[in-house]
Amino acid sequence: MKLIDTRQAAGHVLCHDLTQIIKDQYKDARFRKGHVVQPEDIPVLLEMGKEHLYVWEMEPGMVHEDDAAERLLALCRNDHMDRSQVKEGKIELTAACDGLFRVDSRRLLAVNSGDEVMIATRHGNTAVRRGDKLAGMRVIPLVIREEVLRAAEAAAGREPLLELLPYVKRTAAIVATGSEVKKGLIQDTFTPVVREKLASYGIETLAVTYSGDGVEAVRRAIGEMRATGAEMILCTGGMSVDPDDNTPGGIRAAGARVVAYGAPVLPGAMFLMGYFEDGTAVMGLPGCVMYAGATVFDLVLPRAAAGVEITRADLAAMGEG
Repeated sequence: MKLIDTRQAAGHVLCHDLTQIIKDQYKDARFRKGHVVQPEDIPVLLEMGKEHLYVWEMEPGMVHEDDAAERLLALCRNDHMDRSQVKEGKIELTAACDGLFRVDSRRLLAVNSGDEVMIATRHGNTAVRRGDKLAGMRVIPLVIREEVLRAAEAAAGREPLLELLPYVKRTAAIVATGSEVKKGLIQDTFTPVVREKLASYGIETLAVTYSGDGVEAVRRAIGEMRATGAEMILCTGGMSVDPDDNTPGGIRAAGARVVAYGAPVLPGAMFLMGYFEDGTAVMGLPGCVMYAGATVFDLVLPRAAAGVEITRADLAAMGEG
């Protein structure tokens, strides 16, 4: 590029978009990259505050911001993602389906730690809906050195930095514990909440059973729900330390491998995560899921719905934020 006086710009080719902003009315490129400046454009450019312009004078080893944005896009884009056209040197990615959005945070940090490039994403391991924005990327200057881009590409590695996993788990069954619920002494207000949360991820509740209290009763109820073929089993209540709260023991007795009993999340510290040998997920949901707007269940459910196995390290990482 070279910088010239706008009054002398007629006939020159713009090397980047020029944005005009009129408060509450307009914000867009008034002149696009590649536009040949006409004499009648000069008064408009001056009104926009453009006393000087950058025009094409590309040197070997330099990459234009639009072309650089395409290369940053290649580091990020994966399946189930739609891209925008380049606008003012920036490209955005949006979700092409509902699913779990994931980010390789370590490699993203490595890219963003370099000079003159940026990739911004929403938080990883979060649920997104079709059409949600996922990320945006651009370089900081209007042109960038080839070696700077290559450094960013080396930091990113070969695999895309981003991932969008569609929801694949479609069925669940619920074991509602507690003798007071089974006997009809109190209304079951827990199951409707869980059903609604499951439905928001396209998961059908195949069956609900009321186990009552006791390890053996919970174990037997879990076995009945496994026979339905449900892809996940959710046990509600009975997760605290009271003598009658036997849900964790019932889950273990049913043969599940318990990943963790307890999570560093409030509300939801008494949460249990486990799996059976065939991959069926089983969760023990503490009472807070019934009345709190957002709990540990809302962090775990999108991952489970996308078929991601939740590990103890995943739960431990939830302590931040």
